Amino acid sequence: MSETTRKKRAIVLFNLGGPDSPAAVEPFLFNLFNDPAIISLPNPFRFLLAKLISRRRAPIAREIYDHIGGKSPLLELTQEQADALQIALNAEDDGYENRCFIAMRYWKPFADDTAAEVKAWGADEQILLPLYPQFSTTTSGSSVKDWKRACAKVGLSSPIKTACCYPTNPGFVEASAEMIKAGYERALAKATELGIDKPRILFSAHGVPKAVITKRGDPYQSQIEKTSAAVVEKMAIEGLDWNVCYQSRVGPMEWIGPSTEDEIERAGAQNKAIVVVPIAFVTEHSETLVELDIEYGELAHEKQVPVYERVRTVCSHPKFINGLVSVVKQTQDELDDKGPDDYTVETRGWWCPDEHSCAVAKQPALKPAGV
Repeated sequence: MSETTRKKRAIVLFNLGGPDSPAAVEPFLFNLFNDPAIISLPNPFRFLLAKLISRRRAPIAREIYDHIGGKSPLLELTQEQADALQIALNAEDDGYENRCFIAMRYWKPFADDTAAEVKAWGADEQILLPLYPQFSTTTSGSSVKDWKRACAKVGLSSPIKTACCYPTNPGFVEASAEMIKAGYERALAKATELGIDKPRILFSAHGVPKAVITKRGDPYQSQIEKTSAAVVEKMAIEGLDWNVCYQSRVGPMEWIGPSTEDEIERAGAQNKAIVVVPIAFVTEHSETLVELDIEYGELAHEKQVPVYERVRTVCSHPKFINGLVSVVKQTQDELDDKGPDDYTVETRGWWCPDEHSCAVAKQPALKPAGV
């Protein structure tokens, strides 16, 4: 098909974002905590609390980012994913000219700027693709809602369809299983040398307050479990010892569990080798490079865990990129068959492979980032 007749399709990749300098740490944290999907208090209370938390946490957070060059690598790694996905999509002779755009939720590039770029390019259609395989109102839900606000602000009205989640997507599962199996074999060799039992795999995901699951009907925890089970099945290791756990807890609220810290301590008490897998993250950032590698690595040493092996995230693994291509295609089929998402209804009409559990999760009211 000739270039002149190809539809322009914008693939909008959503991710959390991260500070690009030490000076950006505090405003990044403020944007995070000022999101009602994170702290569901009405304003002005949420605004004031976000100011207080971000000011208090900024010095600690800067120390964390000092370990990885003073900034988050998330944008650069996401750009690599976007470039790889764009190349893969444009290799398909399916009538589309694809361009991948990045919209971060809590730091640059913000949705407002990216929406303006999509409009200037003249996109005929948009596929919204969160880089969160498992849906949560705190991540994908918040990003989609913010995107629709930004579209209204800049006058972008081309048809959209959202890929809300892909927890058991074959490409994602295969890429994960391949990388985890290699990490498991490294840990197994060390465990064998030490004369101890086979390793345990810990699928560690970012935690959320328990109320997010129970009060919002958020499917995040169940989808984490589905991803982990699918990866274990793909690895096909007989008698594999594995568990799901959750990291990054902050504040006094009850969070979903068990915690990754408790599982590390349990492994130490049992003289058990462990392989830690960041199953909810698809790029490296502070929660993997600092929390898992440094902080939990030190905890494992303190608790006398005999072997601590951390598996990298899938990043731009070819099988993962191919998985994203299939997600785009399935979402496009949904757009063609059932029509676009309603710009005024944030939680209906999405393409969802998980029985539309994401569509019924309650999304708190929105406050734009940077305000």
